[in-house]
Amino acid sequence: MSASDGGQANAAVPAQIVAQAAELREQIEHHNHCYYVDNAPQIPDADYDALMRTLQALEAEYPALVTPDSPTQRVSGQPAAEFATVVHDIPMLSLDNAFSEADVLAFDRRVRERLGVDEVDYCCDPKIDGLAISLLYVDGRFVRGATRGDGTRGEDVTQNLRTIRAIPLHLQGQGWPNRLEIRGEVYMTQQGFSEMNRRLANRAEKTFVNPRNAASGSLRQLDSQITAQRPLRFFGYGVGVIEGGTLPATQFELINALKKWGIPVSAHLQQVAGISGCLDYHRHIAEIRHQMGYDIDGVVYKVNRFEQQQALGLVARAPRWAIAHKFPAQEALTRLLDVDWQVGRTGAITPVARLEPIFVGGVTVSNATLHNLDEIERKDVRIGDTVYVRRAGDVIPEIARVELACRPVDARIITLPTLCPVCGAHVVRPEGEAIARCTGQLACPAQRKEALRHFASRRAMDIDGLGDKLVDLLVAHGLANDLADLYHLTTEQLAVLPRLAEKSANNLIQAIARSRQTTLARFLYALGIPGVGEATAQTLAAYFGNLADFMAADAEALQQVSDVGPVVAKQILDFFAEADNRHVIERLQVAGVRWSAPQSPINSAVALAGKTFVLTGTLAAMTRDEAAAAIQRVGGKVTSSVSKQTDYLVAGDHPGSKLTKAVALGVSVLDEQALNELLSEAEQGWTG
Repeated sequence: MSASDGGQANAAVPAQIVAQAAELREQIEHHNHCYYVDNAPQIPDADYDALMRTLQALEAEYPALVTPDSPTQRVSGQPAAEFATVVHDIPMLSLDNAFSEADVLAFDRRVRERLGVDEVDYCCDPKIDGLAISLLYVDGRFVRGATRGDGTRGEDVTQNLRTIRAIPLHLQGQGWPNRLEIRGEVYMTQQGFSEMNRRLANRAEKTFVNPRNAASGSLRQLDSQITAQRPLRFFGYGVGVIEGGTLPATQFELINALKKWGIPVSAHLQQVAGISGCLDYHRHIAEIRHQMGYDIDGVVYKVNRFEQQQALGLVARAPRWAIAHKFPAQEALTRLLDVDWQVGRTGAITPVARLEPIFVGGVTVSNATLHNLDEIERKDVRIGDTVYVRRAGDVIPEIARVELACRPVDARIITLPTLCPVCGAHVVRPEGEAIARCTGQLACPAQRKEALRHFASRRAMDIDGLGDKLVDLLVAHGLANDLADLYHLTTEQLAVLPRLAEKSANNLIQAIARSRQTTLARFLYALGIPGVGEATAQTLAAYFGNLADFMAADAEALQQVSDVGPVVAKQILDFFAEADNRHVIERLQVAGVRWSAPQSPINSAVALAGKTFVLTGTLAAMTRDEAAAAIQRVGGKVTSSVSKQTDYLVAGDHPGSKLTKAVALGVSVLDEQALNELLSEAEQGWTG
């Protein structure tokens, strides 16, 4: 519909109908707030449903009445193909944790010393055990919602957040900034969680372990109609981006402002004086936590005044002005029946304790992590022992310690398996490391998805379009049992996969075909050999010149390469010792994966073998990737940070702090012309 069409359509709606629809929307949102935020419904469900049906009927008769923030538009009609990525303008930081009063007192001392004051006011609220999200309002309208993700990037879950009736589609009252990002937590009440699980069980569907997992899984559904059926709630606890307005001077006043604008906030928010007030608050919340109706795993203390928060600043990825004071872990005694060994996506072999089921921390626990062999030996855990199982919040249950007085005479020492329980490849544990790994990287089903993702990544084989979700689909449908299977895929096979149209299938087939022509360095990196990162792959390719010589090299030959020591050499040998890995490499070559003709090894006396470069600034005649490739072709190594081990810093325009550091460390600095001269000299060191 064009703008003129829209104007004509709106003009055709009688004024009294427009007013009636506006009144209905206002009533429905008011009753949503009463029910989902205040927990004080004012009308029966039947009356609420009648209001909604009336509005739906009006919008069906007069489509021009439909607005994005209408209560009828909370649920999207079509499932999303995938979640888009949202880059947070202001990072969503994590909090440091305090596990004792001593930790909290130390935090307060640091705050007071940095501010130069004797006492600080704090704002305290419960730490909800849910999923952190942000809500963006523009001119008062909800326009985008995203998960926290890694703090810098999250997933766009706007359609799913719109289904949560506790979240207003339009802010109430007045005084809010034109652009306001509200941060908070999506969670489930204990009652809502129980009722949802009961409904799922009645339909023979998978139930959830706890409310936090349920909230996270529900919010990340591609179909918002599924999310709409889940009893999700929301609490706001702070803000991010603010434009076109001002906010109060304190955290406490801010949360109360959010409440006036229709955002649900904790009823247990409290402003206290000094750290003694914080500790009193912690004790009070610990006493009433089981009456709150939702899971919390501690309380959060924030310096109340924003000017003091700004003065304190950040450290790493956490603010200096806030801390989470966690509740003590909950423990229970049970018996260790056996130990299973699980294989992670990167091949890590992890011990999992099988326990006599025990109720602890609000859930029945029958499995617990043992972390690794070092932890097993340190705690002296044996099969048959009576053990203390600890669970704190959403943390995976773990075995805290053994009750040695109850150890039976037939308790068995836990030993690492010699063969992978999934694929039968050898299990190795490098000297000095706690983690053991399966060596069957390319053929082990447990590592299949990770191997495919890495193989297709931009720095490896660069198969455009083969992302995480498509890898999941290929594996689930049995179309990619190893790397070589990618090169036998057909458009017809791909086109039948969910959410993959014929055009997308064709594009992927073409991208896979293009990846057949690569470089030896990229191929080595793409194999995912432990210890062989991108720079080491470049060095190995330059040193050996061809795949056959590299695969045939023994430990002594491998360690002639500048950045390969005994540990990496052993990892390379273990990788090629597995027949399945060699078989997949052979199949890849048969499928047409190839690179330029082999070059003779580098004359290390003349070329740049073993020299470490760092690139900074903008180069005139080539990109930094092109410069890195040129350096690596003649044996040089490119890293991202300057250190005493750096041989050369290549500085283009606007070099930044790396140049300052290089000068301070006495590192040789090259401009682009000097780099080209050095590369030209190095190329003369090739013997072939």
